[in-house]
Amino acid sequence: MNTARAIFAGRVSIRHTLAATVGGLKPALRFCAVLLCACLTVGAHAERIKDLANFAGVRNNQLVGYGLVVGLDGSGDQTTQTPFTVQSIINMLGNMGVQMPQGTNLQLKNVAAVMVTAQLPAFARPGQTIDVTVSSIGNAKSLRGGTLVMTPLKGADGQIYAMGQGNVVVGGAGAQGGSGSVTVNHLSAGRIPSGATVERAVPSAVGQGDMILLELEDTDFGTANRMVEAINAATMPGVAQAIDGRTVQVRAPTDPNQRVAFLGKLENIDVTPQLMAAKVIVNSRTGSVVMNQTVTLQHCAVAHGNLTVAVQNETTVSQPNALSGGQTVTGQTGGATITQEGDALMEVKSGANLADVVKALNTLGANPMDLISILQAMKAAGALRADLEVI
Repeated sequence: MNTARAIFAGRVSIRHTLAATVGGLKPALRFCAVLLCACLTVGAHAERIKDLANFAGVRNNQLVGYGLVVGLDGSGDQTTQTPFTVQSIINMLGNMGVQMPQGTNLQLKNVAAVMVTAQLPAFARPGQTIDVTVSSIGNAKSLRGGTLVMTPLKGADGQIYAMGQGNVVVGGAGAQGGSGSVTVNHLSAGRIPSGATVERAVPSAVGQGDMILLELEDTDFGTANRMVEAINAATMPGVAQAIDGRTVQVRAPTDPNQRVAFLGKLENIDVTPQLMAAKVIVNSRTGSVVMNQTVTLQHCAVAHGNLTVAVQNETTVSQPNALSGGQTVTGQTGGATITQEGDALMEVKSGANLADVVKALNTLGANPMDLISILQAMKAAGALRADLEVI
């Protein structure tokens, strides 16, 4: 009991020390330190198989279709610029028995041509409903209040798998006046909850044969081996075997009821995954830098100066003397000053874990954009022990 109390007190002390340290870090690196505190608080934990892998053959399928949204309040496509909308209306009316005279010029304001997309989930059966997304492909100002006319949704093989129709829900608002317009959120796209009915089922291979395959989200031989050991321990030896670093083969019952019960038990088995490879993700557009806990630094020295150029412009006026007949002349005088700060060579000690890496980089006092350049230079010099990925 005393030993347990001492361990718990030690963990609390570590968390308090880190919490005090986080407040003094630079904003660019404070988030990394907060993540470290969370990792130490939670500790290593197991994850369910359903969070690490998927059953082969159990997947969603993309559906797409072309349709028309009608009933808009004058915010539809401008037919002079989107002739395909007029052509679609003429074809639709022709299928309904309404023949338009040749050369008819339709001026439609309440109709918009749209693309309809949806995700067909695994094991979906005819008669079930799925959500659809409706997006304008013309110059419609808004789809608010519109109704999607019956639209066939096709898969990659060209077959119709669902039919979409319903009222479009747009999560936004817009207003226009003489002094300008105001728009809240996006008005040219919306959703139809349960807006499509499944008409064709996609065969699934997960129910065929006595073998099923588990496909890991990330390739890792250690995690695949641990998954095999966990499955065999929870069932019986020899039930699971690893094919490669991403695929695990499992022997499952052939009876449908027993198979469903077995797969339900299988996907809830806890597995402790291996630590991922050291990686640093850099977003050059936003200046975000994220690193995982396996990143380490080698001993190095860094000099990173901030060059600042300030330019001043001043307007001068030359006023002639009275009765001299001259004219007032204006001119521009300018000057520039150049300063460079932080040009000292700073020593960065080697880091064995994320806390040491954050502390070492924090000594540089760099902002996120400067940190990107420093990390790239460290990687080129071999001081950064991680994969540097720029997105």
